[in-house]
This record gives sequence, structure tokens and C-alpha cells, in this order.
Amino acid sequence: MAASEKVENLILGGGESGKYIAWTLAGQGRRAIVVERGLIGGSCPNVACLPSKNVIRSAKVAAFVRHAAEYGQRTGPVATDMAGVRARKRAMVDGLIDIHRNRFSANGIEFILGDGCFVAPRTIEVRLAAGGTRRFEAERVFLDLGTRATLPAIPGLADARPLTHVEALELDRLPEHLIVLGGGYVGVELAQAFRRFGSRVSVVEYGPQLLGREDADVAQAVSAIFKEDGIDVITSAAVTAVERRSGERVRTAIRTAAGERVLEGSDLLVATGRTPNTSGIGLDRAGVELDARGYIKVNERLESSAPGVWAMGECAGSPQFTHVAFDDFRVVRDNLAGGNRTTRDRLIPYCVFIDPELGRVGLNEMEAKQKGVRVRVVRLPIGSVLRARTLGEMRGFMKLLLDASDRIVGFTMLGPEAGEVIAVVQTAMLAGLPYTSLRDAIFTHPTMTEGLNVLLANVPAARRQARDHETRQAQHAAP
Repeated sequence: MAASEKVENLILGGGESGKYIAWTLAGQGRRAIVVERGLIGGSCPNVACLPSKNVIRSAKVAAFVRHAAEYGQRTGPVATDMAGVRARKRAMVDGLIDIHRNRFSANGIEFILGDGCFVAPRTIEVRLAAGGTRRFEAERVFLDLGTRATLPAIPGLADARPLTHVEALELDRLPEHLIVLGGGYVGVELAQAFRRFGSRVSVVEYGPQLLGREDADVAQAVSAIFKEDGIDVITSAAVTAVERRSGERVRTAIRTAAGERVLEGSDLLVATGRTPNTSGIGLDRAGVELDARGYIKVNERLESSAPGVWAMGECAGSPQFTHVAFDDFRVVRDNLAGGNRTTRDRLIPYCVFIDPELGRVGLNEMEAKQKGVRVRVVRLPIGSVLRARTLGEMRGFMKLLLDASDRIVGFTMLGPEAGEVIAVVQTAMLAGLPYTSLRDAIFTHPTMTEGLNVLLANVPAARRQARDHETRQAQHAAP
């Protein structure tokens, strides 16, 4: 048995939260050891956010080329070189890994590749990737364990060796027919990308609509875009069995309201959610409690049930976005310095990188209704924004929710550059500004953000909209 090494700070998992807490502590002259299973810099620069957006950009270029004539460009025969797409992605990832290696080295952090497992409270034994073991007794432990793609318990699915987003981003060939299980954020992004590369694509979603957390009008608009793009969408569908092997020929048995059907394809991609990486590492021996779904129980300061142990990012049940994991780091960092920062009432934006982009911040109509928040809803088709006309990209809409005091409580945009526009609305929400501040702001012309002027130019008065709402209800109730 290896002798224990006493350390002040040990970070298990070098993802977004873990690497930043390590860099911060090391910058303060405090010894920090990072134990990472294999992804230097975490999943975001290696197999998730950044590589996927790199590949999605290649798919956008493929779409431009196929529609070149609409832009007055003449081209000859074109085809996607998936090996080239992968090479571009890999070059970016390699560069990001080098940046992380250099930063870990410059900060004087001891970075260890290996599998860590608790053997006692705040005591972790590491099975080194290079061979051998080391044991550490830490004063403080920071857990950034992340999540992995969930593989549902469907008969035959595991034997079919389906793709997850990790393997899909490494393909050097073009699937003839890609079947995507799951119509959430990951599923829709990759479905559209591979359709643009030239694959036939079918999306099978268990729920009644794509993007189940979004309002019905948003889901319907995305479905219409997918139909226009030639993507087959099957909703309210349960996969009951899978046969054969992904990459060769795969058969899925599907139960729908209309009856049973069989869908055959060349490849199968599973995008049905995430599972926390919390099993098999001795958290029970460390006194770290898990919730019913396997996520680490934390309070609003991200402290676990074990003294001196914090959990950050997705393993702590935080919303599964890199920008949230970064804020988790800031919560822990500030509290270590004597602050009182919490995860309570965070205003979290996000963007789904389909084309056009889908961005949201704050409540949507469904959530407002669930919370009992009475709102006024203002809509604008993207075609009313002049920048969209210059781009020739007019699919989608903006939708903004106002409360009784004219404060913005939510904003959704399906349109070009939605991820940038929602940041403007989020800033106004953080500042508690009334919608009129955006209505009367001078935005650069022609930009997508300028669409906020148009959206908010004719906001109905609260009293008039309430009367119109009551009239619609009365008409609906009339025999």
C-alpha cells in the first residue's frame, strides 16, 4: 500500500470548475493537485461544447455550398469529406489541449492522469495511468466529476454499440442513414449537422415534441425547419428493441400511437440524457451523499454532506452548461475568500446551436404558467428584422415575456445569432430595467440585436392585453 501524501487541496476532475479552482489556488501560492481521468481541460474542449460547434460550423459551410446559387455563386459538384471535417476538429482540440497543458505547468499545479477513488474521508487513492498508485490525504477536496451520455435499458441497444456524441464527433465517414434517439439539445444539433453533410436523418423522440423544455410554438417551429431540411421527426415514440450493429445496419422497433413500426438505418446515435460520474469512486466512504438520481447533494454554497468537500458542475446537479460550471467555480472561490455567494436565483442563459440558433434566458410561457406568473407576451417574426433579410435567413421568431411592472421575465429567440442577442436581454434583466430601455436604445444598424427595437415598439398596454386575453377566453368558452 502506498504511503499517504498530505496535501492542502485536491481536485478530482479537471473540467471547467475543477481547472479554474486549481489555477486560482495555485495562483495564491497554495499547493493544488488535480487528478483527471484522461481529458486534459475537461469535456468541453475535448469532446463536447467546442468540438461539436466546430463540426456544426463545417456543416454550416456545407449548407452554404449547396445553396451557393442563391447567393450568386457558381460551383461544381460538391461532397463532404468527413475525414477533413474530423481533421479540422482535431486540430482545434489539439491546440486547446496544449493551452491547458501550458497553463497547468505555468501555475505549478501537480497534474496527475489517473483514476481516483475515496478510501476514507478526504483520502483518495489514485491508480496512475502510467502505472502504480498514489494516496493523498487532503485538507480540502473539490469534486468536478462531470457526466456521461446515458444509455437507456432498451433490449439490444448496448449490443448494437451505438454512437454517443463522443463517437459521432470522431466519424471519418458519412452515415448513409443516421437514426438519432432523443430530440433534446444534443440530438437536434447533431441531427441537423449530419443532414447537412449529406446523411439521411431520422429523429426518434419519446416525448410529444422536440426540445421538451421549450414552449410548443418553439418546438413546432424547429420541427418545421427540420422538415424543410429533410429530417424525419417521429415524436411520442418509444424504442422497444434494437437489432444488429450501428455502423453496419441497425433496426429499431418503435411503438407509437399509430402502432408498431420498424426503422432501419446505417448508424444509431443515442442522445437521451446524461448520467453523473459518481458511482464506483467510494463517495460513501467519504461521507458524500447522493440524491435519488445519483447526483451529489450540495447546499447553495456547493458544499457536500462531508466536511471539507465541495462538488461543482454537472455532478452536483447544476444545469448542464459549461458557463454554469464556471459560475459554480466562482461561487466556491468567493466563499473560500470569506464571501457569501450562492447558486440561488441565478439567471442562466443558453443556446441550442441548430441553424437558426435557439436561445433563451429566463422563463418561457410554460414555466410562467407553472409558477403562476402572469405575463404579457410580445412576438416578432425574424423576417421583420432587416439584418435577417440581408442574410437571407428569415426562419424563426423572437418572443419576450413582461410582468405587470414592465420588467422582462423571459426571452426566447429562434433566429440567426440568437446566442448573442439573448446576452443583451439578459443584461437588461440583471439590471432590472424596464423593457422600454431596450425599446429606446440605439442599436447598430443592421444587426440582429436591432430587432429588439422592432419587437418592443408596439408592446400592448397591460390593461389592453388583459382585456384581449379575457375576450379570447370568453370566445373559446362560447358554445
